Amino acid sequence: MTDCNSTETGDASAGSLHEKLSALPTAPGVYQFRNRAGKVIYVGKAKNLRSRVRSYFRDPRQLFGKTLVLVGHIADLEVIITSSEVEALILENNLIKELKPRYNVNLKDDKTYPYLVVTNEPFPRIFITRQLKRDGSTWFGPYTEAGQLRSILELAESIFPIRSCRLKLTEENIRAGKFRVCLDYHIRKCKGPCEGHQSEEEYGEMIGEILKLLKGRTSGLIRSLTEKMHAHAAALQFEAAAEIRIQLDSLKRYGERQKVVSLDGADRDVLAVASGQDDACAVVFTIREGKLLGSRRVYMNNTAGESESTLLAKAAENWYLGAMDAMPDEILLQHSLSEDEEMTLKALVDEKKQKESGRKSSVRIVIPQIGEKAHLLDMCGNNARHHLEEYLIQKQKRGEAARETPGLRELMKLLHLPKLPERIECFDNSHFQGTDYVSSMVCFMQGRPKKSDYRKFRLKSFEGSDDYAAMEEVITRRYTGSLAGELPMPDLIVVDGGKGQVNAAYAVLSATGIDIQVIGLAKRLEEIFLPHTADPFNLPKTSPALRLLQQLRDEAHRFALTYHRKLRSERTLQTELTSIPGIGRKTAMKLLEHFGSVERIATAGIDDLRAAAGSALAAKIHAYYHP
Repeated sequence: MTDCNSTETGDASAGSLHEKLSALPTAPGVYQFRNRAGKVIYVGKAKNLRSRVRSYFRDPRQLFGKTLVLVGHIADLEVIITSSEVEALILENNLIKELKPRYNVNLKDDKTYPYLVVTNEPFPRIFITRQLKRDGSTWFGPYTEAGQLRSILELAESIFPIRSCRLKLTEENIRAGKFRVCLDYHIRKCKGPCEGHQSEEEYGEMIGEILKLLKGRTSGLIRSLTEKMHAHAAALQFEAAAEIRIQLDSLKRYGERQKVVSLDGADRDVLAVASGQDDACAVVFTIREGKLLGSRRVYMNNTAGESESTLLAKAAENWYLGAMDAMPDEILLQHSLSEDEEMTLKALVDEKKQKESGRKSSVRIVIPQIGEKAHLLDMCGNNARHHLEEYLIQKQKRGEAARETPGLRELMKLLHLPKLPERIECFDNSHFQGTDYVSSMVCFMQGRPKKSDYRKFRLKSFEGSDDYAAMEEVITRRYTGSLAGELPMPDLIVVDGGKGQVNAAYAVLSATGIDIQVIGLAKRLEEIFLPHTADPFNLPKTSPALRLLQQLRDEAHRFALTYHRKLRSERTLQTELTSIPGIGRKTAMKLLEHFGSVERIATAGIDDLRAAAGSALAAKIHAYYHP
């Protein structure tokens, strides 16, 4: 790969970006968009970099949703030329996992899914693992359902005598007699290769038959085992023939349990997708020799504004990048892909098929409309919708899914946000003639207060009354200090104030490379301000979005005022009562609880003071306020 037009991070002028657009190559590769702070906000691939990247900078009226918001934040770009579309796809996948750009669709990583591995050693073992290693072993998966994988392993173990031990069975160790047979040998679950009772060649033949089973080639396996059984019977080796007959009976029962979904006996995969407001689920049916072997799932989030065709392409690419199973001859898709997406997918699957079989072949991509294949797609689509509903219910239980509230939906449309603003944080400042300056941050999740994430700040970086400096300090402390790692980033920031406060907050976010929409709500006319926009705009009084913003602003104001009053009370307590000789903090608190305020203590009579603090202290307090 050759790096082309790569740039240092930092702000880029419009002229610089224009020059890069005019100099883009027509080769395949990967492009990265950066914001003003140099942070990568989107990674994509293209068969023709020049054509694809320039398509983002056409007439803005032709852009919608997340793409429109993305383009508004692009300040620089970087491209990496690759030698093929498949190489570009692999690089794009790796960069997205490493950089986690804000505007990319997120696919759930397969690394937590289990695989079935046939080890690369003289007497291979077969087991389930979640740790994928490129060590020459044969891998199957990933499987999204561990139960399905365990049933496949149990089937293989019930038909074939596979060793379950972890012994290092080299020819030298076996010849030296280092091992003894275990219980599996005596109950005929293993033929005892550890003591040389089974040769490596015979064991290898059995592993070859197991691989046929795992790849779904049951008919070919039944034929080869039947031939072997007849050969043993002809040689009067009836015990060996009887063992094979037991294996054949188990295989036939397994074949009968498999659902026949295609009478032509073809090897094909079926892919369908179901999408919600910001999540999607794709399902892959694996059909071998016309029988449905199982289904797998690919979950995606941050999908708002993406078409199902795009989501299907991303799910298919992600699936075949990680899939270790035998590649199909035909892929049935629910939606048509773009020419580039289809060519990339075909190239990826064809490359894997060639490595697998050692010969060139081309996969067929079909979008059926009627008949048996269309029925298969309908069944796959129904499964995708079912699994998406289950996934959203689980997210709701974990408190991750956004409730469908009109205010959130209206805010997303109004501000052209890429996704529903599930988490909103609002800031307000409070002070008394420039003293005891404080700020509050309240958090709403799915339109409801999340009080565990409320925070209060005592501001100290400036003197006097300066709302703009106060906003700069609190935004800096929230999004660049320890709180940045403690709390998740919001989808929207609201500040109590007008143009000046909004621009102050936006300047801090831009300088630190944080790409989050910030707006202001001014109290007097309930006007909404956007950064570097001359005129505010108003929403109808009945607008759900305005009501939600007012709730946020009022809650932030209440929280800030409460904290400010507490600080003033503590300061008054510290400067007045504790300055009286003989009055400590504990006694001062006792007096405040009794009288309610410092003013009442100052005007209290000597008898009332004696009742609260005793004769000696009462005299000192009375003398202090009545010298």
